[in-house]
Amino acid sequence: MNNLDKIVSLCKRRGFIFPGSEIYGGLAASYDYGPLGVELKNNIKQLWWKYFIKDREDMVGIDGGIILSPKIWEASGHVENFKDPLVECKKCHHRFRPDKLKDASKCPDCGGEFTAAKMFSGMFQTTIGPIEEEGLRAYLRPETAQAIFANYKNVVDSANMKIPFGIGQIGKAFRNEITTGNFIFRTFEFEQMEIEYFIDPQSDWNKIFEEWVDYIHGFMDIIGLDRKKMHDHEILDSERAFYSKRTIDMEYTFPFGPDELWAIAYRTDYDLGRHQKHSGQSLEYFDESEKRKYIPHVIEPTFGLDRTILAVLSESYCEETLENGETRLVLKFHPNVAPFKAAVFPLLKNKPELVAKAREVFNFLKKDYMCEFDDNGNIGKRYRRQDEIGTPYCITIDFQTLEDGTVTIRDRDTMKQEKVEIKDLKNWLNAKFQ
Repeated sequence: MNNLDKIVSLCKRRGFIFPGSEIYGGLAASYDYGPLGVELKNNIKQLWWKYFIKDREDMVGIDGGIILSPKIWEASGHVENFKDPLVECKKCHHRFRPDKLKDASKCPDCGGEFTAAKMFSGMFQTTIGPIEEEGLRAYLRPETAQAIFANYKNVVDSANMKIPFGIGQIGKAFRNEITTGNFIFRTFEFEQMEIEYFIDPQSDWNKIFEEWVDYIHGFMDIIGLDRKKMHDHEILDSERAFYSKRTIDMEYTFPFGPDELWAIAYRTDYDLGRHQKHSGQSLEYFDESEKRKYIPHVIEPTFGLDRTILAVLSESYCEETLENGETRLVLKFHPNVAPFKAAVFPLLKNKPELVAKAREVFNFLKKDYMCEFDDNGNIGKRYRRQDEIGTPYCITIDFQTLEDGTVTIRDRDTMKQEKVEIKDLKNWLNAKFQ
């Protein structure tokens, strides 16, 4: 069993990620986040929002709709261009994009012959209105960016933003992928964290671009990704989208090999220019200091949330052989992203005085930290469970606690223990989570 299979198994067993619609046989490339998974996901989103939106004076956020006017997708070029060729094996009926095949003449799964290529729409269609035949054909958004462009003028007018500035958004997107796989890496439904950063077309865009590259790298430290496992892949002119002057795919080394995690592109004025043309509304920006009008250019940092979660899980997954020969499975999450920051144990579950004191400590901490109260099994089994779900610190209430008010804190990564007074617990934890 490779590490990806082990991660998938752990995610289901411990309540991080479940196969979608499993009781009905499942739905391909569909996953649901369980109790621990949703905490991990929310922690990453909150850290992203703080780092990229709240901590910067030149950033604001929005939350655009999933279903937008179909005219937006006509203007953006998605209706016309968001299509890929598809071939189907006549023998096993598996489908592939021919441009992704090493040998486009035979099926890699069974060696069968392919059908002729057909164009495949990447957008999910839906109907607005109670009667399908009379309703308006619309689409589930294949990216979050267009809601930002459509609201650019509203943000400028209402938030008093001056160029350069950016708009960020976190939200769901949907793509009718031909090929899915590698767990949550490529699915039909996914979540993006995306920024459109608007700049003066006369500015040194390459300098701003490089500043954003460096800033994005800093987010790796916050969520605990090893910078050595990330490679900035500069996309060649011949491979870039026609509207992009520069694109970098930031590739992370997953268990299945290097692949795109995040990206940044210089999209020029393509998007705002298209929307100005198709809507008939002026999207020019007036620079009061220079008395000059222009359509802003855009630098776009984009992040796949689900892929980021998979990278964090891959980075954290660790198997260690202990001195007694036992294998310890541990998720060494950065404390920032760990679902539970601490677990509180009574040493013995059949001693009411220990349980009561442990509950008191738990209630004291849970107002400030996501904690778990755990009295299931012996202390060794509790440690192993907390290791597997990535809890950084385990706090044990024992008989000495009743005597002098100290608790035993065990560090997940080193397994070392130390005594701390209950009254100092919050200060001790605060220092760990800075």
